[in-house]
Amino acid sequence: MPNNQTQRLTHGAMMIAIFAVLIAIAYYVPLINLIATFFAPLPIAWFSAKYDRTTSIIVGVIGCIITFFFGGLLILPFSMIFAVCGIVIGDALRTNKSKVYLFMATGVAVLITFAIQYIVSLKLFEIDFIKESFLLMRDSYKASFEMAESLTGQMPMTEEALELMFQHMEMAIPATITLGIFFFSFIIISINLPILKRLGIVVPKFHSFKNMRLPRTILWIYLIVLTIQLFVRPEFGSSLYVITYNFSMVLWVLLTIQGISFLHYILHAYKAPKFLTVLTTIMAIPLYNFVILIGILDLGFDIRSYVTGKIQK
Repeated sequence: MPNNQTQRLTHGAMMIAIFAVLIAIAYYVPLINLIATFFAPLPIAWFSAKYDRTTSIIVGVIGCIITFFFGGLLILPFSMIFAVCGIVIGDALRTNKSKVYLFMATGVAVLITFAIQYIVSLKLFEIDFIKESFLLMRDSYKASFEMAESLTGQMPMTEEALELMFQHMEMAIPATITLGIFFFSFIIISINLPILKRLGIVVPKFHSFKNMRLPRTILWIYLIVLTIQLFVRPEFGSSLYVITYNFSMVLWVLLTIQGISFLHYILHAYKAPKFLTVLTTIMAIPLYNFVILIGILDLGFDIRSYVTGKIQK
């Protein structure tokens, strides 16, 4: 027992030190900061995968405190995001959860952490960093348009069109942040799991992308949102409009992914060359309306069995 306790303390201290160094590089060092960012959750994830949840949380908290001493208050939200990532990933691996659970748990945990940080920033420090980011973006757009006007004599976009674009962007903030955080979580998981496997941690695998089937509940939610948009027609800028607008954005992405998965299934069934699969995936982005329809049909009807039967005949 003393040896195990000593090993745990030694391993924890080592992981805290590595985590602090990676956060410092990610925050301060240009060029290689992106690489350090992707690997920042790795030490905490490794520790969390080997030891109990309470000890892992303590190690994550101490790691954040250490970063506070050399980075101040501004670095703390940054380090908290990666500490939470590491704790959730490691805990899911330790409890032998599926990779889908690991991905969803990581995304939700990071989203909640970000939301708490935003509320604290807004209420405690009266800083709305999202609003300030939009103000900077708006000023940048206006400056670039003024430069374009001075060079060409024409405005690329009218003031009314620019204002309408920014209104839509501001209303889409919840969906944009949600999709961005889950994409970030997917990248972090994809990079760190192979390394954790090499470190002796048992890691799960995703099912093949071509066999991915989203819950059919998503189709019903999409139909409800579409019905509200077509028949209720909420007023532009109202709460109902913002809710349905954000839901529709997330659902578009999910159904597009489902549609691409079905196309991969078809191409694999017909033994198409890999370059055609890559080309189809690329072309699915500009043709997302058509791909969404394919995703809806794939979720609503068992067309995969129909295709398989046709091929076997």
